[in-house]
Amino acid sequence: MHARLNMLYVLVISFILYLLSGMIVSASTVEQISCGGFHSLALKSDGTVWAWGLNIHGQLGDGTNTDRKTPVQVKDLRNVAAIAGGVWHSMALKTDGTVWTWGGNWAGQLGDGTTKSRNTPVHMNDLCGITAIATKGQHSIVLKSDGTVWTWGRNSYGQLGDGTMTDRHTPVQTRALANIVSIAGGGYHSLARKADGTIWAWGLNKYGQVGDGSTTDRAIPVPLSGLDGVIGINCGGDHSIVLKNNGVVLTWGFNQYGQLGDSSIAGRSTPYPVDGLKDVIAIAGGGDHTLVLKSEGTVWAWGGNNPGQLGDETAAARGVPALVKKLEHVTSLSCGGQHSLALKSDGTIWAWGLNKNGQLGDGSTSNRNAPVQVISH
Repeated sequence: MHARLNMLYVLVISFILYLLSGMIVSASTVEQISCGGFHSLALKSDGTVWAWGLNIHGQLGDGTNTDRKTPVQVKDLRNVAAIAGGVWHSMALKTDGTVWTWGGNWAGQLGDGTTKSRNTPVHMNDLCGITAIATKGQHSIVLKSDGTVWTWGRNSYGQLGDGTMTDRHTPVQTRALANIVSIAGGGYHSLARKADGTIWAWGLNKYGQVGDGSTTDRAIPVPLSGLDGVIGINCGGDHSIVLKNNGVVLTWGFNQYGQLGDSSIAGRSTPYPVDGLKDVIAIAGGGDHTLVLKSEGTVWAWGGNNPGQLGDETAAARGVPALVKKLEHVTSLSCGGQHSLALKSDGTIWAWGLNKNGQLGDGSTSNRNAPVQVISH
């Protein structure tokens, strides 16, 4: 009798522990989000990465080339500390300082020495000691612990900063940069912030997105004048954004859709403050729009809005900031080509804008002009 009771006791305890372990796993929350051109990424607290949206080049990393309307787990990837989405590819930084890439690779943007696209992550063997990653176009950027910047991929406008306009299939060191603390990549240009607070830029400059007062492409980074107190940098497709320590945002570059937020559609080749905006704590640039997060947890948006990427329940472009509807308690945000993501303090992800390939993750392919919750897994 006692033996049977003991056995039952063991079975009950084992079952409870099994349930608890399942609860612990399922309780892992989202810590980071990143938009690619037409896909989305999320990093969970358990170190796993999840992806959804366009997958024609394997940028979701699930071993297929099938679009996904809800999140799927990136295969064979654990202990991830940071994620970044490019227009056709994806990147992950592990806690051990190694970099992993997957997706489109015809310009060498995966950095594995080939031009073969991959639908599962590949390890960048020649890179270690990496502290930050960035991508938005078809080139990739990493920051090493020694303050140097390394790049690879498309280089048709000098966006790799190595003094050439030659695509690179493996990492090359960006010239003229040292003591860098943060990096950002745009469609065809790049930004870096030094420890002394100076901002450096390089790449395509047709629309003034480098910010040096010219429209001359730069294959070697140039310092930008008139900027101080910058604590955040970000790039859109063809525009640039910085956040100052007083909560003010400055922008420059292409402005056809009002993405600079200065109430005009005139481009600028030097930084200019966004109209009537303060108390900002985070910034993000999309293909033709811009998002900012205020200290109160609200999100504001401006620029192109045809599929609803501003989240203001309209399809009208805006040249000044507008409040994203039905969204509060936000802790971080990200912009894609024409879609947007926000992470709330409760760990839920909200998305809006273009959804042709399922990049909003709500189980549909319907565009949304106001935030909808991404289906969780």
